[in-house]
Amino acid sequence: MWPLRVTWEPSEDQTQVLVWAPKSLFKHAVERNHLRRLMREAYRLHQDLLGDGHYQIAFNYMDKEKQDFATIEKAVVKGLKKVRG
Repeated sequence: MWPLRVTWEPSEDQTQVLVWAPKSLFKHAVERNHLRRLMREAYRLHQDLLGDGHYQIAFNYMDKEKQDFATIEKAVVKGLKKVRG
């Protein structure tokens, strides 16, 4: 799932998603915001992969370099399939 670390746990309520790009890797807020925007969009496009389950999911960006949308989208899809089981 590189460049993302995906952690999750089941939830009784609704699905909640946290997207995070650390300041220690990207000093400029515009870079962090862009990465978070890409992760949110990839999740929005593929959230139906979760089915009817409810989870608390965290997407943590780990790479020191910015990746393109296709790479991030592939990692998000792989992570959502792993969450689903």
